[in-house]
Amino acid sequence: MTAPFPVTKEHAAPASVYSLDTGFETVDASSWLTDYSELFYNDTEDYWEPPINPEGLAQLAHANAYHGSLLIARSNYVASRFTGGGNVRRHLFQRFTRDYTQFGHGALLKLRDFFGRVNGLFPLPSMYVRKRRNGDVWVLERDDNKRLYKAKDVIWLAQYDPKQQVYGVPDYVGGLQSSLLNKDATLFRRRYYKNGAHMGFIFYSTDPRLSSKDEEMLKEKIASSKGVGNFRSMFINIPNGHEKGIQLIPVGDIATRDEFDRIKNITAQDILVSHRFPPGKGGIVPVNTAGFGDPEKVGREYLRDEIIPVCELMMDEINHDPEILNRPDLQVRFDLVLPTLS
Repeated sequence: MTAPFPVTKEHAAPASVYSLDTGFETVDASSWLTDYSELFYNDTEDYWEPPINPEGLAQLAHANAYHGSLLIARSNYVASRFTGGGNVRRHLFQRFTRDYTQFGHGALLKLRDFFGRVNGLFPLPSMYVRKRRNGDVWVLERDDNKRLYKAKDVIWLAQYDPKQQVYGVPDYVGGLQSSLLNKDATLFRRRYYKNGAHMGFIFYSTDPRLSSKDEEMLKEKIASSKGVGNFRSMFINIPNGHEKGIQLIPVGDIATRDEFDRIKNITAQDILVSHRFPPGKGGIVPVNTAGFGDPEKVGREYLRDEIIPVCELMMDEINHDPEILNRPDLQVRFDLVLPTLS
């Protein structure tokens, strides 16, 4: 990546970073993801291990139609109020807001000129940022390389976690189980349809006149109808068998449709609640005639209660940095004015 203005090599914008192959499940779906009482310090790599695997948080952004979309929407709303400052482009500041929302913390590198004077800000990728005991940060790079930045060169903003004060923990963590369940329900349903709903059953025959050739032909037809999925069909022929001796047993039949709809609807609501996001702005279709109220009023209240407070947090943390406090050209600005209702 190329910095937008001249900087020294020591404080240049970080090189591109790549995902590390962990070789294990990134998120343990059997836990609530917050089963920790203290952080583990990795003496080999010389940094604190994050409380929740950042790679898992990144992958879960693609788990379903809601969670990742809400992450983008929340960060976009904050970035849209950014009006300038910090000598940072809007799309770069948007990275910072996205990291803060998705990973629970964001980091801005203070870029310096050849005289060591702060000349601008650049977002560090939170997924790969690791903190040391002395406050310095590593940025993990490919081929097991790390780039070190001193604590005085990084502006760090983290969402508060009462269990530890090294990293931030995103505020939506309580909804991750619902996010995973929503994904699992969708995958289960997709496998059901790929398998072929019309053959997910036991095919029962009692005709004594069914020839061996016809029986083999039926078996082959049923076997070949099986798609790639979880279900298989079975053929049974019992000559002169009793009626209802074996019942038609659907597997994943249409009877499960209501259960699927209920899971999808409930988990979608849970995800919206975990993000504290208005249903009407999240694409939820109202199921009652009352709807979700006036969208302008809802948007204004959401702006006042959720977006502007985050903008104020970012302004306070960045503008009170000792090297930026007396630099009006580097202080970030947001539009904090509530729109008037028409």
